[in-house]
Amino acid sequence: MENINNTTNLNVRVDTSLKQECDILFKDLGLNMSTAINMFLKQCIKTASIPFSIKEPNISKGLQNALKEAKYIKSHLEEYKSYDNINDLFEVLDSDN
Repeated sequence: MENINNTTNLNVRVDTSLKQECDILFKDLGLNMSTAINMFLKQCIKTASIPFSIKEPNISKGLQNALKEAKYIKSHLEEYKSYDNINDLFEVLDSDN
């Protein structure tokens, strides 16, 4: 365990939504932001590198558009009808509407 007298502050500016998503992820993993960043920095030292691959993702334009649409839908659920069961969905799909 680190001695509080042996630490320093690190101020980092990040996108608000990125921080919120990471806070949720780290909480689910039993971590906080400080611990996660310390883990990352220790792995950098241990491997003498960035501890993951940094490259441009090879995602098709269609998939990129689908991911953008899914993200939009997730943040605007009130604009979309939802169903409690598959039968209700099929009923609407089979109707002449």
